[in-house]
Amino acid sequence: MRLWTIHPRYLDAKGLVAVWREALLAQKVLQGRTAGYRHHPQLIRFRQHSRPVAVIAAYLRHILQEAVSRGYHFNGKKISRSHFSGSLMETDGQLLYEWQHLKRKLRLRDYQHYLALQLIENPKPHPLFRMRNGPPRDWERMK
Repeated sequence: MRLWTIHPRYLDAKGLVAVWREALLAQKVLQGRTAGYRHHPQLIRFRQHSRPVAVIAAYLRHILQEAVSRGYHFNGKKISRSHFSGSLMETDGQLLYEWQHLKRKLRLRDYQHYLALQLIENPKPHPLFRMRNGPPRDWERMK
């Protein structure tokens, strides 16, 4: 499961579909509707909020918005009706770690997309997140 801190505009088609499915799974986990993935480290930052289902729903809405802008047909009815209008703090170290991780994946899977991202030094975060200085998060499984 990868719930990206980076803006979904940088994901290739496979990445966007994957984060949609994984965030829907995360939503089910946070709703208590599945037995698996309950302790997945990617869920920590959502669980730390007093309204985790509303936060993951906000995350999903931004993924849906990116998909619609590309002409994809994701089912927005799968997103919880809970609303959250704030933001979560995240570290720039986490963002940059994920940026390098995404580029490694794209280099193998979609080289043209990888080349298009090479000129970007400071990627934008997913709209749910606000950046602060700091290293990658402790829960990140560094490779």
